[in-house]
Amino acid sequence: MKLNHCTSENRLGEARTFARLGSLLLVANLAGISLTAMADTPPAPGAPIPATEGFEKRVVATGLANPHNMVLGPDGYLWLTEQVSRKITRVNPKTGEVKVALAVADAVHSQAANGHHEQDGLLGIALHPQLLKGTGQDYVYVSLTYAGGDSEAFPNRTLIRRYTYDAKTNTLGEATDLLKGLPSARDHQSARLLFGPDDKLYYSIGDQGANQLSYLCEQNKAQMTPTAAQVSKSDWVHYAGKILRLNLDGSVPDDNPVINGVKSHVYAYGIRNVQGMVFVGDKLFATEQGPNSDDELNLIVKGGNYGWPYVAGVKDGQGYAYANYSAAKGGCKGNEDQYQNGLKVPEGIPVQQETQWSSTAFVEPLKTLFSVGNDYVYNQPACKENNLFYICWPTIAPSSVTYYPASGNAAKGWGNSLLITSLKRGVVYRVQLDGSKTVPMGDATPVFRSLNRYRDIAVDPSGEVIYVATDIESSLGTNDKGSAAAKFENPGAILAFRSTGKSR
Repeated sequence: MKLNHCTSENRLGEARTFARLGSLLLVANLAGISLTAMADTPPAPGAPIPATEGFEKRVVATGLANPHNMVLGPDGYLWLTEQVSRKITRVNPKTGEVKVALAVADAVHSQAANGHHEQDGLLGIALHPQLLKGTGQDYVYVSLTYAGGDSEAFPNRTLIRRYTYDAKTNTLGEATDLLKGLPSARDHQSARLLFGPDDKLYYSIGDQGANQLSYLCEQNKAQMTPTAAQVSKSDWVHYAGKILRLNLDGSVPDDNPVINGVKSHVYAYGIRNVQGMVFVGDKLFATEQGPNSDDELNLIVKGGNYGWPYVAGVKDGQGYAYANYSAAKGGCKGNEDQYQNGLKVPEGIPVQQETQWSSTAFVEPLKTLFSVGNDYVYNQPACKENNLFYICWPTIAPSSVTYYPASGNAAKGWGNSLLITSLKRGVVYRVQLDGSKTVPMGDATPVFRSLNRYRDIAVDPSGEVIYVATDIESSLGTNDKGSAAAKFENPGAILAFRSTGKSR
């Protein structure tokens, strides 16, 4: 039974420490779950990388400082947030021209001592559906971290802001903060922002890395919901590990769910790290980063509880148990070394099995990516020899999701699919949906193989072109000078994969 857990987004420097886990076993329920991707590790640096049949690849733009969220605007441009440089940028997908709409001066981004970029900064972006349509609603919404925290561990907070776009100057101005004081940390920000078909804003907030790595001793609040007193005081501390739903002025919608007797911005809870959300019609799909296994594809429902930190993947009592370090008898401090070296959970740490927890609001995932059997060995020889430990864990670190339509110039056989980007595997996973556009069918198929950490994805309305944004780091590790991982192509870029009509 795997008790400890760590991040599949992977703070790469710390994840390398966690890689020395030894021959630990993970138990999982294999019924109906594909293991296709278990051996799907990225190619070695310098090795030939096969192209995906039926697509031509083109580099649209380079030199971007970690694109985080990317959307295709009504002007035909790709709009994106650059997390590290804290710029809102527009990219012409035909010419590659990069235009900065705004440098966000008060956004802050953290960098670790080893040079690794943390997960705060300029984050989500969403465009008002009436942008550039002559209705006076030329608005762009973003989320960002700003200085305003209360401790060394949590020096910042997060806000959601609206800017007005000036089409004559191609710049943003007239900022209005809609929701301030949201939780913020250097880990598990999530930070996906999008419009729903109901003209509401949806926003994902991760659990802020609580109960792992440098936040090992922090209480995980994913199951905690706000009290009426907290809502009245705009105290959003319990918004960590949630999906929020907002009116366009930042207020709480009248038809939001009442959870534990209180109506707030919280739409769904029990979230670990949702970095991908997309509406298909009126259905909200989300990708969830699991611990060492059980990344999830979820259908988000009003008032739904997605189980974290009590459940990872399916609630089957196998493969995961919640070791709550924040409630350690005698205090948490002093347990960090034992946790980081993958040893058994120390005495005095409360451990709760999945089957010991219940909630009438619990929603199981549509699909896990991926679960393994009790014979799975994390410290596989090939991984050990090539120093790719965390790559061999059965997680893909899903970073975004979009819908690929079954119309227009869509690639043959690809229509009506979800496309999920991976930070770890250097691929995009294609998941076919059924006719109701609700149920995933068959295996998750890896395409567009690379050494990149794919961060976000967008599809041309015709289905002919798929755009993918990449991190400045490699899927094999940090972009250290002189390392093999530094030799990968297209860091901090936007790639275009155009269908040639020859896909199977």
